[in-house]
Amino acid sequence: QVQLVESGGGLVQAGGSLRLSCASSGRTFSRYAMGWFRQAPGKEREFVAAISWSDSSITNYGNSVKGRFTISRDNAKNTVFLQMNSLKPEDTAVYYCAASDTTYTGGSNFGNYDYWGQGTQVTVSS
Repeated sequence: QVQLVESGGGLVQAGGSLRLSCASSGRTFSRYAMGWFRQAPGKEREFVAAISWSDSSITNYGNSVKGRFTISRDNAKNTVFLQMNSLKPEDTAVYYCAASDTTYTGGSNFGNYDYWGQGTQVTVSS
């Protein structure tokens, strides 16, 4: 069983930055593709970013965050990060970390992911 715990959310002004972290416990972290999703009130869960397992050679981003967000991982610390720059009010949402042990890259389909964190709130004020 894998447990994921997100942190780093908060309130920030538009144009600012936040760095989310997701710490994993349980089985070998490097064997999981990792992803970030978000969900705003009244909206469906949206893909944000994903990173392949082990060597982190493949990353993917949702169109709305490309060029502003960066996903990375530190396998030694069992942690995946989401650096969010140039934040916009429309980035306001609960951000969820997810782990996939069935795919290499994770991808944008939330059905690919087997484990989920509890979420962390990000609020961007205008």
